[in-house]
Amino acid sequence: QLQLVESGGGLVQPGGSLRLSCAASGFTLDYYVIGWFRQAPGQEREGVSAISSSGGSTNYADSVKGRFTISRDNAKNTVYLQMNSLKPEDTAVYYCAAAASWYGSYTSLDKAVFGSWGQGTQVTVSS
Repeated sequence: QLQLVESGGGLVQPGGSLRLSCAASGFTLDYYVIGWFRQAPGQEREGVSAISSSGGSTNYADSVKGRFTISRDNAKNTVYLQMNSLKPEDTAVYYCAAAASWYGSYTSLDKAVFGSWGQGTQVTVSS
């Protein structure tokens, strides 16, 4: 069964950077869309970024465009989220998720289509 494990979260000052990793085990991620989502206390889980199974297509929430970059390394069966210029409002638990892909270019930020989820990693942006 597909398992996803996030890592790389922590405490960082505003303007700083973190790189989150989503490592898959049991199955290859080659045929899956991978999305990053986040959830702050009292808030709904929201889509942050997603990358297609081919790696050729990505999308981002408006709030993170220009600051976050998603990428994948199929050889390591891992997807990354590089987060730069972090803001306090980025504070949340970050989750990665996988969805079977119909097309190599398909991406989605709709959490309803993702069936496999990691346990999350805490990101705190504070002075």
